[in-house]
Amino acid sequence: MDDQNKNLILATALSFLVILGWFFIFPPEDVAVDPNASSPSVAQTDGSAVLPPATTAPTSIATPAMVAETRATALAENTRLKIETPRLNGSISLTGGRLDDLSLTTYRETLDAESDNVTLLSPVGTDNAYYALYGWAPSGTLTYEQVPGANTQWTLAQGDTLAPNAPVTLTWDNGAGLLFSRTFTVDENFMFTVTQKVENASGTAQRIQPYGIVARHGEPEIEGFFIAHEGVVVMADGVLSEIDYDDMPELPNVAREAANAEVSEVGANGWIGFADKYWMTTLIPDGATPFTSVVKYVPSADIYQTEARLQPVDIAAGASAEVTTRLFAGAKEWEEIKSYEANGVYNFIDSIDWGWFFFLTKPIFAVLHWLNTIIGNMGWSIIALTLLIKALLFPLAYKSYVSMAKMKELQPRMEKIKEKAGDDRQKLQQEMMELYKKEKVNPAAGCLPILLQIPIFFSLYKVIFNTIELRHAPWIGWIRDLSAPDPSSILNLFGALPYATPEPGSIFFIFSLGVLPIILGVSMWLQQKLNPAPTDATQAMIFAWMPWVFMFMLGSFASGLVIYWIANNIITFIQQYSIMRSQGYKPDIFGNIKSGFQRKKAAESDKK
Repeated sequence: MDDQNKNLILATALSFLVILGWFFIFPPEDVAVDPNASSPSVAQTDGSAVLPPATTAPTSIATPAMVAETRATALAENTRLKIETPRLNGSISLTGGRLDDLSLTTYRETLDAESDNVTLLSPVGTDNAYYALYGWAPSGTLTYEQVPGANTQWTLAQGDTLAPNAPVTLTWDNGAGLLFSRTFTVDENFMFTVTQKVENASGTAQRIQPYGIVARHGEPEIEGFFIAHEGVVVMADGVLSEIDYDDMPELPNVAREAANAEVSEVGANGWIGFADKYWMTTLIPDGATPFTSVVKYVPSADIYQTEARLQPVDIAAGASAEVTTRLFAGAKEWEEIKSYEANGVYNFIDSIDWGWFFFLTKPIFAVLHWLNTIIGNMGWSIIALTLLIKALLFPLAYKSYVSMAKMKELQPRMEKIKEKAGDDRQKLQQEMMELYKKEKVNPAAGCLPILLQIPIFFSLYKVIFNTIELRHAPWIGWIRDLSAPDPSSILNLFGALPYATPEPGSIFFIFSLGVLPIILGVSMWLQQKLNPAPTDATQAMIFAWMPWVFMFMLGSFASGLVIYWIANNIITFIQQYSIMRSQGYKPDIFGNIKSGFQRKKAAESDKK
């Protein structure tokens, strides 16, 4: 490798380290929210979601709800209808007909088999309340008291427990000739269907607007890491929009919405809701139905809210009307999301955060998922994926390593050119280029595989960090969660000593090196020893430290990513060694290791 080639590799590696280090040391800051800020709103007696505006909507100051002592207390305050499916457990409150109690029975909070199931939705009165609410906005002479809202007391008309193939229906009579009904159905996974119907026996035509709301009280606990979007997701006519929680208070104040809001019209094919790292609650109107998407933050009540407002409905006297909306509430499983997309939810796969390199992350995960269906273990599937990636890049790698081997053969001639040219840099470059052209050698060829590995690395990092299929996925032995860092630590001799080690998230965790990061550092170091150290002292020092810097930097990354990097290093070592041998150049690995130690001893002697 000539000096330009080494400088390019060095610059690439250092840039990579700077990016990793910056986001590790300086994570994005949380935006402070003023809980005392006020904004006019349609108040609810329990401090719940702000209702969509009507032409004659009253306004007042919304106030935060009081937090109950326990979740059980809040659940017991209202009459409830059970939800029981193979993957969900919870209830619907007959007050408001709200879906506000939901747990995921196939997911636990921690690796402990006795830990609680993941709680997705929680009722008003609990800390960080989170729920879905449906209703009708009044128009004309109707008032909010004459249409169902957040505090309407519904009556159970059909069914006793919501389950697959067992719908339930709630009814409410407004006493003025309008009979409202709401039917819930649920599949065996995470999709609810809500059908709202109104029968007009009032003797006069009525006009009302159906809506759905997903609301969160207070900013939820999030990881807040730059690589994962947590907040609002909106699909509007094929365009995906994402708004972080901490950006919602910065939305412009819209007087009609009585909140800081963003309002847009969707012609067809859209959905809106909240997506966390692994979970999501999303309103999905019918694909052919135009609707208004609303993202809002109510400062006075500290409520984060998304809405899907359907087109107003005109109901003649003696007639009826109904609208149907789906609600996804569950885990962002690739296979299930894809099946819902196949059944009419437009571009639903984009609800998973694929990032800027979506053109890489999507196929990478699809292949990883396919390998896992065959192998049955995500750790080994990552290694198999690495083999496939290296196989695809092998033609380029072959040319690169052949070029590097030829560069080794040309090294004596290059040294003579340098001696001959002296300080004449222009003459040196001209003669070097003539030599490269004559021998058909590309000095930059060695950098191409490295440059290609960077977007692949970040794409795989995105996949491993964001996709739920890696959450709590075991590999071997002590690696029980591929989405988490290696839990072993050199600080207690990998469990031999009875000492606690720093937890992930602690600034001292970077020193708690596990087995995998150490193997990573050694594999990078051995890969370097295929070639002699650079003659430039500064370059040699930086290259010597690079494997150990990467070892510490990647030690706090997900185990799955470290496994990929180790496998990539080992395969690259084998490929490079074999190709160099096939070109007549025998890498002196042990000699390079020995010379490295000799230079170190010589440097120490010079200091003395």
